[in-house]
Order: sequence, then structure tokens, then C-alpha cells
Amino acid sequence: MALQQETRSTPIVFLSVTDPVGQGLVASLAQPGGNITGFTVFEFSLGTKWMEALKQIAPNLRRVTTIVNPKTAPYYQLYLSAIEKAASSLAVTLVMVEVHDDTDIERAISALAREPDGGLFVMPDSFNMVHRQTIIALVDRYRLPAMYYFPLFSSDGGLISYGPDEIDMFRRTAGYVDRILKGAKASDLPVQQPTNFRLVINLKTAKALGIEIPTSLLARADQVIE
Repeated sequence: MALQQETRSTPIVFLSVTDPVGQGLVASLAQPGGNITGFTVFEFSLGTKWMEALKQIAPNLRRVTTIVNPKTAPYYQLYLSAIEKAASSLAVTLVMVEVHDDTDIERAISALAREPDGGLFVMPDSFNMVHRQTIIALVDRYRLPAMYYFPLFSSDGGLISYGPDEIDMFRRTAGYVDRILKGAKASDLPVQQPTNFRLVINLKTAKALGIEIPTSLLARADQVIE
């Protein structure tokens, strides 16, 4: 958005934008209309996938807390509505908690742990990414089932993550840059949504938490960390 304020002529290709229409970057996904186009990371069906995976890991799941910082994830309502719909279909109560620092994170996770049959979903959010070590450490301390969006969480010790294949999206973004450098106009290149997704399971963490990952879920994993 800062770049948009600087130029309305130089082509801009974005990556990992959640709501380009709502954020005023493009007129529509099919016809961006200006000097900006790129790739969005949002897919409504992800809410269902996240909740179903958590329910498979923790069959007795009755409550899920999701944490987000609205200042760094102003688009969170899009994800929240998808998750709420999925939670309702699985008879799971969803609670959204705003977090702004480590103290907020600890307060939210410790409150979740005080009652049985709870789980955590970490909303796609740059704040959560920066504070991932704190989040993962607290989840381990309270032995909670937790679902993450970015694969990096699982690589750093998080239990399970499911989201767009970011490496694939970088490659596709490079393709758009190449086409623009060869004469294509950004306004003629539609904004594309993710097509490839990665399910990453950290089996080492599962064992440490005493959580048994269903064989059916393991079979669908793109990566299993042992």
C-alpha cells in the first residue's frame, strides 16, 4: 500500500496479500485495472481444513481459541468467518483473542489451558510469525493441540500447519515479473489465488505432547518431521 501511494504507473507485483480488493490494491481479481497485480494467499476452504485437522488430532475438542493482532492482520475477519462456520459444523466453540505482546499471548494460552478439551489456532499474521517461538513454547508447556498456518511454525516445533505452498507462490510471482518485463501490462494479469497447499506435521512434537496423529492424516501430509 505504501508503494501504491508512490506510483500509479510503475508495475507492482504483490505476494501474500490476503484481500487485495478489500485493501484497495486492485479493482477486482479478474481485472486488476491499474499498475498492481499479484497473488493472494486467502482461500475460504482453509477454515474447514484447519478445524477438521484439529478435530482429528483431538477428537474430544470442544473449544478453540484463535489469536490475532488486528493491527498487523486487518483482514482477519475473512479468516475468522471461515473458521467460525467450520467450528459450528463440528460443534466446537470458537473464541477470538486479540494479542499485542508476549504477555497477551501467555494470558490467552494459559486461559485456554485452564479448561479441558481446548485447542489453539494461530491466525495468519505477521505478529504471530514474529512471536512464534513464544507461542510454540507456551503450547508445549500446556500440552495443547495447535494448528498453524505457516509451515515455518512446524519446522520450529509447532505440531501441525496447513497453508499455501509459499515457494510455489514465489515461483509464480517471478513468472508475472518476467511477463511484465517482456511487455505485459499489470492491469491485464488477473490476481491469482493459491493452487498448491502444504500439510506439515511435526511427529516429534506430537510424541512429546502425547498426541497420536491419525494414520489417515499422516498419509495426507506433504512433510512429516521426525
